[in-house]
Amino acid sequence: MILNAFDNIPLKIPPVWFMRQAGRYLPEYLKVREEAGSFLDLCYNPELATKVTLQPINKFDFDAAILFSDILVVPDALGMQVGFIKGEGPKLTPLTSLADIEALDKENFHKNIDLVYQAIKSIRAALPKDKDLIGFCGAPWTLLTYMLGGVGSVDQKIGRLFSYNHPEWMQILLDLLSDILADYLYMQAKNGAQVLKIFDSWAGNLADDEFDKLVVKPTYRLVKALKAKLKAGGLDHVKIIAFPRGAGEKSIYYAKQVDIDGLAFDTSMSLDWIRDAIDANITLQGNLDPLLLVAGGERLKNRVNYICDVMDGRKFIFNLGHGIIPETPQSHVQLVIDTIRNR
Repeated sequence: MILNAFDNIPLKIPPVWFMRQAGRYLPEYLKVREEAGSFLDLCYNPELATKVTLQPINKFDFDAAILFSDILVVPDALGMQVGFIKGEGPKLTPLTSLADIEALDKENFHKNIDLVYQAIKSIRAALPKDKDLIGFCGAPWTLLTYMLGGVGSVDQKIGRLFSYNHPEWMQILLDLLSDILADYLYMQAKNGAQVLKIFDSWAGNLADDEFDKLVVKPTYRLVKALKAKLKAGGLDHVKIIAFPRGAGEKSIYYAKQVDIDGLAFDTSMSLDWIRDAIDANITLQGNLDPLLLVAGGERLKNRVNYICDVMDGRKFIFNLGHGIIPETPQSHVQLVIDTIRNR
């Protein structure tokens, strides 16, 4: 169970799970994906989403399962046109005006996304009791980079310019998403998720003041509302992990300002630095290079041991610095798990 990593006494053997642990590196996933018809159809099929969520648990005995879904089901449920183009990735019809923003379907959001809640309930019922279930969402800023730009972007140019040119509209969107996402994550917990993760995949390209405005403050608003809902619903045992990917030294400010239980960090972060810089009450999660997982060999095994050694005495969850990639050999995944558990 990864929930044990949030206890006051650090674990000698850290729990382990991988971002994107259910996915294209597994042949059995590819078969289910074909059966589903499309990526979004798979996300909205509780039976098939349960099946693929459990595949890496059954094969590798990870300590937690993560809901099979996507961050972009949120704009889809808000009524935006969302598609996934093979070989290109997600494409949305972008928001370009205040009228587009006002047309977002907030009233029917939970109805539109109910199949995700059903999937969570189904997964939790099928999952062994000693395995935790992780729910998740994209952070407001990361979602807005897609909702405004229409596609993924290495520099988030459209979203950043929108923030400079239309600060009032940007604030409306940030507040709307913070509140919707708090409700969304609460419903995930209500249906069986025990850990909730907030992915801010595009947090790394912002100036200090924009980082505060677009990343920290909206996430603080989200987490504050979520924790109030969890407490009122008798679910305050549920833990919250945030992943401000690429934040670097701004992670210290982020962790101080946002009331999170865990902080995930990417491959570029120094292990010693983040171990010492982040409050010891916050559980850390990271940060094996997904490409080293592909390469394998003694260097992989040595790095796994090094990460565990550096984090010895910290509250820590072993993970990748980003998602597992399709060409990853399954034997390398097993090597990592065996190395950790046989220390």
